[in-house]
Amino acid sequence: MIVASKHERQGGAAQPELFVTNFNRNHTGVSTTANAVVERQNELMAMRLVGYPLPRGPDPVSFWQALRLSRTPPTKRPFVIWHVRRNNEMLAAIFARDVLRLPLRIVFTSAAQRLHSCFPRKLIARMDAVICTTNKAATFVSKVAAVVPHGIDVNRFVPAGDRATAWRRTGFPGRDGIGIVGRVRSEKGTDLFIEAMARLLPSRPDATAVVMGRWKAQHAGFQRALVEKTRTTGIQERVIFTGEVSADRMPSILQGLALLVAPPRYEGFGITPLEAMACGVPVVASHTGAFAEMIEEGVTGHIVPIGDVEALTSAIAAVLNDSVARQRMGALARERVVKLFSSDREVAEIEKVYERLWQREGFSTERTGVDFSRDPNKSIS
Repeated sequence: MIVASKHERQGGAAQPELFVTNFNRNHTGVSTTANAVVERQNELMAMRLVGYPLPRGPDPVSFWQALRLSRTPPTKRPFVIWHVRRNNEMLAAIFARDVLRLPLRIVFTSAAQRLHSCFPRKLIARMDAVICTTNKAATFVSKVAAVVPHGIDVNRFVPAGDRATAWRRTGFPGRDGIGIVGRVRSEKGTDLFIEAMARLLPSRPDATAVVMGRWKAQHAGFQRALVEKTRTTGIQERVIFTGEVSADRMPSILQGLALLVAPPRYEGFGITPLEAMACGVPVVASHTGAFAEMIEEGVTGHIVPIGDVEALTSAIAAVLNDSVARQRMGALARERVVKLFSSDREVAEIEKVYERLWQREGFSTERTGVDFSRDPNKSIS
């Protein structure tokens, strides 16, 4: 069964013009960033989600259904667009375009702030347009059509009317929640967070640390070592490992936090600080991903050097020690996200890339790679 998009149900074109792929059954960071975009695109365009479901997306179609639907371009469009975000999705789209010769073009979103390995580089070189999430990411790829930061739904992630009440509703103990979100592994800096908590929690009896994220089998030993660390330092009752938190539950937990900590050793972009900031929560983050672009140092939170547990601990303590400054930071964080990092803004900038791709190629059915990298309007401010 193929389910029409909201756009089509409201009288839009019957033939899809956009296909967004999601070929990972697990809810990853890529899934989170795609989710907010797809929800809005489903309202504005004739689109199909392909592969696995997203929490707030339309019912997906299979890869084979997407191929069938891509045979005929929609009215007044020379081709359909496939928007991909993973290696296997690029490969599938290339197969559809170059082997099956379907009238489609491929847009890839790249968040990596380092050189891709050889195989992804070859795939990216065959994209028709690339959207990068930061200016730094744009230096590692070709065919850059635009630099578009990820955004979040600022109508879902909103400040609580009363933070204390929101925290009590989570069911977690204590008064001040200190959260970290992401898979439990070294790359995400979960060990740095636990070390900082081991130094801070003994002198803060009202604080509770919440580790929100799953761990894969290969990281089970790492997670057990963190639990053992909490035991040897006497904070095991004050550190909660929740496992993966559903997308629907995440806003209510973030609303109750006093502070979010994001200390990864590497991050392509990093969406959870934006979600917390939209909820009026200040953030302490390491200098990776797009964190330095999101967070105004000393205004909406703090940026610390990667892997520096001393600086991380000091920054967390500084936010916790001043409740007035913390509230001010949270309010300013919300304002910044609404202004610069909303999903509506992201969707609007992505749609500009689609339109430029459609218009620049006119109605020709012959594929020609489109390189917008010299376009002076490729970046957003």
